[in-house]
Amino acid sequence: MRWIVAVILGCMGVGLAASEPAKPQAAGARLGINLSGPADWNTELPFVDVFRFSRPWISQKKGEAWGKGPELAIDEHGWVKKLEAGCWAETPVCTIHGGHYPGGEYVILYDGEGKLEASNAPVVSRSAGRVVGRIDPARGPFHIKLTETNPANYVRNIRVIMPGFEQTYRREPFHPAFLKRWHGVACLRFMDWMKTNGSTIAHWSERPVVEDATYSRKGVPVEVMVDLCNRLHADGWFCMPHLADDEYVRNFATVVKDRLDRSLKAYIEYSNEVWNGQFAQSKWAGQEGVRLGLGDKPWEAGWHYTAERSVQMFGIWEDVFGGHERLVRVLPSQAASTNVSERVVSFRDACKHADALAVAPYVSMIVTPQGKALTTKEVEKWTVDRALDYLEQKALPASVKHIADQKKIADKYGLKLVAYEGGQHMVGARGGENDDAMTKLFHAANASPRMGTIYAEYLEAWAKAGGDVFCHFSSVGEWSKWGSWGAMQYYDEGPAASPKYQALVKWAAGRGQEVGK
Repeated sequence: MRWIVAVILGCMGVGLAASEPAKPQAAGARLGINLSGPADWNTELPFVDVFRFSRPWISQKKGEAWGKGPELAIDEHGWVKKLEAGCWAETPVCTIHGGHYPGGEYVILYDGEGKLEASNAPVVSRSAGRVVGRIDPARGPFHIKLTETNPANYVRNIRVIMPGFEQTYRREPFHPAFLKRWHGVACLRFMDWMKTNGSTIAHWSERPVVEDATYSRKGVPVEVMVDLCNRLHADGWFCMPHLADDEYVRNFATVVKDRLDRSLKAYIEYSNEVWNGQFAQSKWAGQEGVRLGLGDKPWEAGWHYTAERSVQMFGIWEDVFGGHERLVRVLPSQAASTNVSERVVSFRDACKHADALAVAPYVSMIVTPQGKALTTKEVEKWTVDRALDYLEQKALPASVKHIADQKKIADKYGLKLVAYEGGQHMVGARGGENDDAMTKLFHAANASPRMGTIYAEYLEAWAKAGGDVFCHFSSVGEWSKWGSWGAMQYYDEGPAASPKYQALVKWAAGRGQEVGK
């Protein structure tokens, strides 16, 4: 859910003035992208091994309701060590409807001794450690079932390879359509790939690793993210978990330093939207800030803690990298509040240790069932053109004003202005998401060629204001009642059917980026 809950600002004082700031760095508007997170319903299909985004194992027992089997014995990487009599484990893979994933012969590879099968998939061949099943996307999602495993040599290292990639998946793990789609972007923001929101990771030993059964449990390993940056020659934007200790930060930075192409930069951000009260990291930062005496009110203390912890993390990265030339040290804030921005960047001169102020200047149309503003009962009766009129005539000018106001703050404190997220924000909230007629309207508006026109105007306004990298939210994802975030909906969707993607690519081309080439 991406809609932004209201933040109680209360009676806040004017931000503290910083001492003489450095001269602002030259801005250069470029397109970046937020990648959609690891889940079995991910429609981007970035990996040719679709098991990478499978769901954690579900326990089943004959005669019991679905998912009501006994607790599974799982090793540290998520592999099932043994099964009780009459039980099996299964995991959904490619829970994508409408046939939007490849069909054909999938090769299931595994180590250990046991028996695997794919639901709705006739077995073509079976041998030790290898099963070939014929998958038909028209029949809907499929599951991988583990029906037998030898506790002394249990089934592990499962790979489910798309048709045609068995010989190449080790050296070419990413789907070529995925690589082509985002070739040329300036930056990859990994907030969702790292499962940043509400992360419980505090120690390096808790991190996701390449050997994990699925990346949907803890997130994508840093080694894999850096590999993607190198292949696309794109900077990497990493969001450090809000609970991460110094050892985690240092080890993460060391992996990036050792593996990232030296011509690329690493963006470092403390968590994600710590100012946003809907997230666990916001509540935690507020409590921690109050405990440390950084403010009396939890929201104020949270802003100050964001600055404090960010600077601490920047120092660790700088120590690992031997300086900050290859780093973009990001201080995050709320696009609609220059007060929040000023309080973050000015606290204990945090701006002197940072490179960028990051905001998310969405073109917002958030509709609730009740309130003085727009209501669902009103909007659900609108035509697509009327909805887009509102977006263009009301929401877009508001976003452009936020950009201009935030650029003044960034300039005042010697920082670049970057967009950690951005794009359209047409969505129901506080029950409004359950209005099916309005959701249908918003989906139609996102598919309209006019949306591409609005995007073009929006992105040019960002560039004209002097904004730097702009990371659209998000890459590819199916639209739902929770929002129409994806620039495209499916991995096999043509650009001609995606006005948002077309607008992004065209704008990037005007900035010298050959995205999608």
